[in-house]
Amino acid sequence: MPRLILLAAIAFTLFILFKRARAAPPHKRRSEYIKLGLGIVLVTVVLLALAGKMHWIGVALTGLLVLLRQMAPALLRLSPMLASKLGQASTGGGQRSTVATEILSMQLDHDSGELAGEVLKGQFAGWRLADMDRSQLQELLAFCQNEDEDSAQLLQSYLEQRFPGETDFEARRPPPDSGSGMSRKEALAVLGLEDDASKEDIIAAHRTLMQKLHPDRGGNDYLAAKINQAKDLLLD
Repeated sequence: MPRLILLAAIAFTLFILFKRARAAPPHKRRSEYIKLGLGIVLVTVVLLALAGKMHWIGVALTGLLVLLRQMAPALLRLSPMLASKLGQASTGGGQRSTVATEILSMQLDHDSGELAGEVLKGQFAGWRLADMDRSQLQELLAFCQNEDEDSAQLLQSYLEQRFPGETDFEARRPPPDSGSGMSRKEALAVLGLEDDASKEDIIAAHRTLMQKLHPDRGGNDYLAAKINQAKDLLLD
């Protein structure tokens, strides 16, 4: 009986891990499935050891490998230099601006002018916008419109770029009030600058971004207003 209870508990745990992996955002599923696979390997090894078919040294080595795999992300975060180098390699070293709201975090590549974003809250929390289909984005837009106007406007900016010329999404709202609150840290992120940015750096970043996003050039009202707001705050 105890053995049956143990097997049932193991099966239930693996089922929960499988459900968790399937529910994860697409770009995180691979990692979750790896964790599930490692869990299955570890359980198998332990069961073989209990049945006397594997030496305890094999169990210890397997446990160590699983532990190292689980600790890898934490070790990477503890090594800022390595993480920075990997980040530069993955982004090609290009400068990026970040605009964050209650529900979304959006990045703008200065070279290409392309927007990329991630959902911070709600049903799709953790999802990348690029991994979401049209119906999911429509559902997210409705959620943003109910919860946070800034998030709705920011998502509209992304939709206008991803689906140019299409009109079946909700009409965009007016750009934000230039007097709304923005911290210095947020302003630097919007322009893609470091804390030691000079007046010349601020003006240059603003000019580069406006060339890509100004409404008169087919850009976006909301993002253009945020960029102007960031410049005004930093030069004040």
